Amino acid sequence: MDSQSQSSSMASLASQICNHIASIFTKPTHPHPPVLDLLVNELSSAAARNGGVFLYGVGREGLMLKALCMRLAHLGLSAHMVFDMTTPPISTTDLLIASAGPGGFSTVEAICSVARSHGARVLLLTAQPETGSCVAHASVVGYVPAQTMANDADAGDVMESRPLLPMGSAYEGALFVLFEMVVYKLAEALGQTSPEAIRARHTNLE
Repeated sequence: MDSQSQSSSMASLASQICNHIASIFTKPTHPHPPVLDLLVNELSSAAARNGGVFLYGVGREGLMLKALCMRLAHLGLSAHMVFDMTTPPISTTDLLIASAGPGGFSTVEAICSVARSHGARVLLLTAQPETGSCVAHASVVGYVPAQTMANDADAGDVMESRPLLPMGSAYEGALFVLFEMVVYKLAEALGQTSPEAIRARHTNLE
């Protein structure tokens, strides 16, 4: 295969993946509010009350939240990943954003419970808003209607047709795209649209 054919093949595969993720955001989420609006509103409210933002997720979901945490810091928010050595205590003015795509993880459930017990708001992101065990500890639920391991194809189907985004990849990819939209909208809400101001908060220890 020549380089032009290879590039075309890569572009085609990339388009399929991007189109699949984009289709997630066309699915209805009623009675849950649009997750983009929910996140921007909750983050704007936390900033208005000078609250900190705490984030937690396991595995690849956690990596997506780490990326969001970095951008929130660039926007001037006090943002911290749970379990970082410098993460301060959570309190009544703060917001915890946690993710449990399949609906329930014991660690996520425990952390959400502790955050609520200290009076913090808890925004739970999940693909299973009706059945997930973590929902019981959430102040608000952000519904991301993407496939996770909770509703992955059974073994027979997997053998017959290889999924484009296996296991929880669709949910995790949707989180990445969602968070980029959040950062874009939140920058407007906070008046932080200047590239220079955002760059000035980026680490210089690289």
